Amino acid sequence: MFEIIDNGGPVMIPLLFCSLLTLTVIIERCIFWAGIELRRNRRLLDEVLELCRIGDWSAVREQTAGSRDHVIRVLISGILHREFSMVRAMEAAAVEELKRMRRFMGVLDTMITVAPLLGIFGTVLGIIASFEVLGTAGLEEPHLVTAGVAQALITTATGLGIAILSVFPYNYFNSRIEQAAQIMEKYATSLEIVYEKLEAKGEIP
Repeated sequence: MFEIIDNGGPVMIPLLFCSLLTLTVIIERCIFWAGIELRRNRRLLDEVLELCRIGDWSAVREQTAGSRDHVIRVLISGILHREFSMVRAMEAAAVEELKRMRRFMGVLDTMITVAPLLGIFGTVLGIIASFEVLGTAGLEEPHLVTAGVAQALITTATGLGIAILSVFPYNYFNSRIEQAAQIMEKYATSLEIVYEKLEAKGEIP
């Protein structure tokens, strides 16, 4: 590995930094989403909606006390502000949850773009070095020329490798964010409908 970095030239240093940064973000996001999944409580969500149907808000507060489920947090935000604007409260809470979910996604997106560009930059430097050697030494020392070509190929391969390996987790995390947004919207809409029914019947305590 150290030999590859040495043969790749100076551009391998920022590429190494990009790879470490990308790996760190991927690991952090994997841990984050694993935690999200562990904190999900679908049974409690159904219980909350059922309690809302009968307008038992105090029972909702008791049942959801200490819950770390992001969907429940959104619903509770709406319930707490039901007398003013339930929908806006849930929208604001959902925005905060999505903000947490999108954390560091910009870093991955940047690495997907920057890593290949750095690889191409290293390729250009390697080719320039090869031509300089070719111009001064001619074909008498071909190993010096091939060293520059090797540098060009190594940086290109490294940059592309970082980008390719970043695309898969990036798309996966984006799909998880989209799915989470749909779930929050689904339950928020259900709560809104339940509350409107209670309002229509005049059963809101």
